[in-house]
Amino acid sequence: MARARVKGSQTALRPGASGIFVALASSAVFGLSGSFAKSLLETGWSPTGAVAVRMLGAALVLAVPTALVLHGRWEQVRGNWRTIVLFGFIGVAGCQFFYFNAVERLSVGVALLLEFLAPVLMVLWIWAATRRRPGTRTVLGAVAAVAGLVLVLDLGGSTRIDPVGVLWGLAAAVCLAIYFFMTAKQNDSLPPLVLATGGMFVGGVTMAALGLTGILSLDFSTTDVDLAGWRTAWWVPLIGLVLFSTVLAYVTGIIAARSLGSRVASFVSLTEVLFAVLWAWLLLSELPRPVQLAGGCLIVAGVVLVRSDEPAGLPGEAAADVEPYA
Repeated sequence: MARARVKGSQTALRPGASGIFVALASSAVFGLSGSFAKSLLETGWSPTGAVAVRMLGAALVLAVPTALVLHGRWEQVRGNWRTIVLFGFIGVAGCQFFYFNAVERLSVGVALLLEFLAPVLMVLWIWAATRRRPGTRTVLGAVAAVAGLVLVLDLGGSTRIDPVGVLWGLAAAVCLAIYFFMTAKQNDSLPPLVLATGGMFVGGVTMAALGLTGILSLDFSTTDVDLAGWRTAWWVPLIGLVLFSTVLAYVTGIIAARSLGSRVASFVSLTEVLFAVLWAWLLLSELPRPVQLAGGCLIVAGVVLVRSDEPAGLPGEAAADVEPYA
């Protein structure tokens, strides 16, 4: 996930081998979420139910460590309640709900690659809002990402891409872009763990409320699931979704960001796409066509170019070198 970069002369910590390992571990467990979720969706779970249980379960697990971090300073929550609610509603509930709907109609790899167009959307938004021209690498990265999207959709191939699933994936990308904008804002009064736990609680309650009122479908199932070629109980992928793909993923992500600094950590987090495709192959026997794999490589390359460009104008990064329009 994206992390804030402090402005000024403060530099990130030197990325050590242990920090890189933790960041890769975070990406690996984040990448498991699509496979775990799809195994549940295929047995009758609705995206609303999967998101609600995932977020509320993770918030429950993180409640004790979050209380220890707050150490009685509940004014930090009261003073930032708007940020927590917005983060939970859009960055957690919206992003996961749209992504799970995309996974229901598309392969995990395609859905995740669509979601990871978020950095390109961010650059386009900043360009339009500030009228500051991005750097060359940013433009090349955006072109590469769009070209990769065309290949991932495989419009000329035999694989039929559900257009509704594509829209769900792009909606997830919009929510993820908002997530990046929010997490990039410096806020010393709101510890990252508190923001994550509060966001998960708000997101879970939101999805549960929409399901219980009948606005969205809230379905669960206790049918055994197919995972990694064998039948197993429904609670196995559910526990994996909560403990590994949510709790462990967020905690290791925070540790990695503090060890590596936001820029290096965000680079390593791009491997989540590759891990997701690998997990989908191992657990669901889903492997994109060669042309889709090529498109995925282009999207990842495009995102790397965008994030490596100093004058890209991404949240929390210096934009002094961005050339304004004449």
